[in-house]
Amino acid sequence: MHRVFITGSADGLGRAAAQTLLDDGHEVVVHARSEARLAAVSDLVGRGAVPVVGDLADLDQTRDVAEQVNRIGRVDAVIHNAGVSTGPTVLPVNVVAPYLLTALVHRPQRLVYLSSDMHPGGRADLTGMDWSGRSATGSYSDSKLFVTTLALAVARIVPGVVSNAVDPGWVPTRMGGPNAPDDLRLGCLTQAWLAVSNDPDARTTGGYWHHQRLQEPHPAVHDQRFQDELLDALARSTTTSLI
Repeated sequence: MHRVFITGSADGLGRAAAQTLLDDGHEVVVHARSEARLAAVSDLVGRGAVPVVGDLADLDQTRDVAEQVNRIGRVDAVIHNAGVSTGPTVLPVNVVAPYLLTALVHRPQRLVYLSSDMHPGGRADLTGMDWSGRSATGSYSDSKLFVTTLALAVARIVPGVVSNAVDPGWVPTRMGGPNAPDDLRLGCLTQAWLAVSNDPDARTTGGYWHHQRLQEPHPAVHDQRFQDELLDALARSTTTSLI
């Protein structure tokens, strides 16, 4: 049995992953953006999931989420699932929060970051990015390129941690829309598998996965200089070093 923390668990892929892991007998820490959103995970809490609350667009609340998780006890894996598709909070939620939680949550054995097949459309350029969310400077594709780069940077520099990125496909969530062609359950299986499976493939690190198959990401994701530039920018914006 593993204990897994999943951000953005109130709906969509995060909720589906939480349900899958609970069904398989694992402990799950679910996350909701606000107290009002806790109602959306009440059935999961009724099954034994432990809730944490905080808006990942806000640095202070993200730090508090990390403290809440650490008070529960060490987690074995974190699935960085929470995300938004538009607006000024794209970078804070999709990139800054995963970075800060990686830095602050007591180091788990496995880390899973949600990417997208739109990440190749991102710009491998950090010039002018407003990580605070006060202005909209990065696109969704930018954010997914950055978080995929973060996943592989963590795999490279953090010893003893299995870190991977996942493209879940275009699935019918609130973000993906009701007409998305991929299967929601299939979309959540790879991140759950990477979080808990003893399959040798699931215990490898530094991969970009789609439906349990390795894919080749944008070349910038493997660029150590770009990785270091991203980590430096995030460390400065959060005043928190990753290691």
